[in-house]
Amino acid sequence: MPQTRNVAVFHIKKYLTLFIGSILAAIGLEIFLVPNQIIDGGIVGIAIMSSHITGINLSVLVLLLNLPFLYVGYKQIGKSFALSTLFSIISLAGWVYLLHPVSELTNDLFLAAVFGGIILGIGVGLIIRNGGSLDGTEIMAILFDKQSGFSVGEIIMFFNLFILSSAGLVFSWEKAMYSLVAYFIAFKVIDITIEGLDESKGVMIVSDNPEEIAEALMARLGRGVTVLHGAGGFTGEPKKVLYSVITRLEIAKLKSIIYEKDEGAFVTIHEVHDVLGGRVKKRAIH
Repeated sequence: MPQTRNVAVFHIKKYLTLFIGSILAAIGLEIFLVPNQIIDGGIVGIAIMSSHITGINLSVLVLLLNLPFLYVGYKQIGKSFALSTLFSIISLAGWVYLLHPVSELTNDLFLAAVFGGIILGIGVGLIIRNGGSLDGTEIMAILFDKQSGFSVGEIIMFFNLFILSSAGLVFSWEKAMYSLVAYFIAFKVIDITIEGLDESKGVMIVSDNPEEIAEALMARLGRGVTVLHGAGGFTGEPKKVLYSVITRLEIAKLKSIIYEKDEGAFVTIHEVHDVLGGRVKKRAIH
């Protein structure tokens, strides 16, 4: 029963976050970007231009244009992704419809691009972080990636540059440039939202004094340390490898501790995009 309850709580939190992300994305679009004829990349950008040309409500186009990609995503990526994406897209379409009559907060194109990009980026980031998507081009890029020499990121960038350039023909080249500003702001905010403001770093340390370093890290940084057992590739001698997760603000102090305990230690530091379980939270140091 406790396990079932935990699973239920997990899914409730997940879909609540997807719902909040959809609201924020809709606010970024309908309160800032769309009224000022600034578009986002991907299918949403196509929907904004199509709505301007045809007069069809944006909410309807967001839903209809994403459905074919949603079906492909279900077949190629999985049921969980498809359900999360469908829920997010329906929520976005609903909130876009409800917010459409609301007046924009600013007519200043720069402010609209900046704040629209920030709010949209937070919303999309929350959705991606919880296993969903609002953009069919991501699914398309995954499929093209299997058949081409380009990465998913490069394919998405190509699609979006083409879509954003098209805004110059539909609206004006000035609006297209502001759309590019909004896109890059949203892109960076999505990264921050997914990875978190802490920017966690994974650290691996190979040292002849592993016990002293581990004790110092736990005592002075308040971080948990895992001891892995390995062997030197050249000598074959057994080695203890320390692994810990810190924030980018703690890197300098970490290096100071290691240098103090073992100047010859081998250290690697890499990005950590998400952390689950374990003693990751910083303990109070008295």
